[in-house]
Amino acid sequence: MIRFCIGFLLCLCFLAPQGHAQQIEDVSFHRTFTVSDLEDFLMTNHPVVKQTLLLSETAKAQVLQALGKFDPALYTSFNNKHFGNTAYYNQWSSELKVPLWLAGADLKVGYDRNVGAYTNPQSRTDRAGLSALGISVPLGQGLFIDGRRNTLWQAEAMLGYAEAQQVKEINGIWFQAVSDYWNWYYAYKQYILLVEGVKLAETRFRAISEQTLLGDKPTIDSVEAAITVQERKMELAKYDIELKNARLVLSNHLWNEQQQPLELPEDAVPDSIDRNALSPNGNLLAELLEQAETNHPEILQLGSKELQLSIEERYRRELLKPKLNLSGTLLSSRRNFNEQLPPDYDFNWGNYKLGVEFAFPLFLRNERGKLKEVRLKQQELIYDQTILGRNIRNDVTLKYNDLTAYSRQITLQIENIISQETLLRGELQKFDLGETTLFIINSRESKLIDMQIKREGLIVNYQKALAELYYKAGTRL
Repeated sequence: MIRFCIGFLLCLCFLAPQGHAQQIEDVSFHRTFTVSDLEDFLMTNHPVVKQTLLLSETAKAQVLQALGKFDPALYTSFNNKHFGNTAYYNQWSSELKVPLWLAGADLKVGYDRNVGAYTNPQSRTDRAGLSALGISVPLGQGLFIDGRRNTLWQAEAMLGYAEAQQVKEINGIWFQAVSDYWNWYYAYKQYILLVEGVKLAETRFRAISEQTLLGDKPTIDSVEAAITVQERKMELAKYDIELKNARLVLSNHLWNEQQQPLELPEDAVPDSIDRNALSPNGNLLAELLEQAETNHPEILQLGSKELQLSIEERYRRELLKPKLNLSGTLLSSRRNFNEQLPPDYDFNWGNYKLGVEFAFPLFLRNERGKLKEVRLKQQELIYDQTILGRNIRNDVTLKYNDLTAYSRQITLQIENIISQETLLRGELQKFDLGETTLFIINSRESKLIDMQIKREGLIVNYQKALAELYYKAGTRL
């Protein structure tokens, strides 16, 4: 009966593990999927990354719209009335208006022809018409900055804001992708270590079963060895699901050039890690703090807002000035400007039009209120910059401290694993001499596997902390 039980246990344990052993044997021939491979897929084809690129394009489109306020414009109108045998009026007015960047001035070229019995004498011309070349200049409000220049300069400032937002979003996507990569790495390492643990347990079970059949070992040892195999196989099934799920999550970041989702192949394996090189550079903290202070996207965004508010504040101060617009126009009966100027074409006593426009609100309450509102926003922004700068410095320093702590823990864990391996080898030698029990062997071996899994967990925490350190500094690893 005992031999029957042993034979049954042998069959039970030998059938299932064969596939796992084959998987491990094949792993050395699988394709390695590295962090660089992930970056290539993500930065080239990811839809969200492509979407972020539209932010700067949108800002450029807004700059183009603002530049449209400086586009030359052509205006023309024609009106004619004829009733009975009387030509009441025949009015044709056309003008080319060219906004000038300097001093907010406008250059105007026009041609008017207003004839007819009932045409207003003030605007009546001869049948040749009247051509005009003039300019209007704001001498008060609008001389140094006006509405169109304010809109353009703020749109250009928003371009810097959009580019910083683009960097911020790409950094966030990359950090999430790297975190998912290291989760996949950890799930894979757990699975591999458990597969090795199952193989060791199977090998020991076969050896003990043979010794039990020969009478060299008690039957209870083979039963205990079989239970160990089954327990590890159950845990392996759990890690197998975790590995599949981690692979699926990582696949969310993989897209081809046609914007079609890709799946990470089941035979893909993560990159190997040099466990002895996981130590941060001594100058890394200072370099990242300097980088964050000048190039962090959130700081750059506040800088763009500061520039916008300074432009707005300048514009609002300009509106406190009175409006004083001067316009002058040279008049001629020529139909084109290639003709020679008439000798009496002079501002002093020749043909011209002059105009002066003046306006000034007596209390300026609206303008002063707007200016005060802008200055309050500037003060709020100064506080935001102070708080953000300190938070970024503290976050970077905190993550660097985590990084150094994980580095020390990894070193200690590697030393502990070496010591545990020494204990296990010694226990195996004692077991061969009959001086210890299988329970102690399994206990030490299980602890070794747990320590190895913990080591891989610390490596993953180190890699995640390193990625987050760069993310907090506003850049990418």
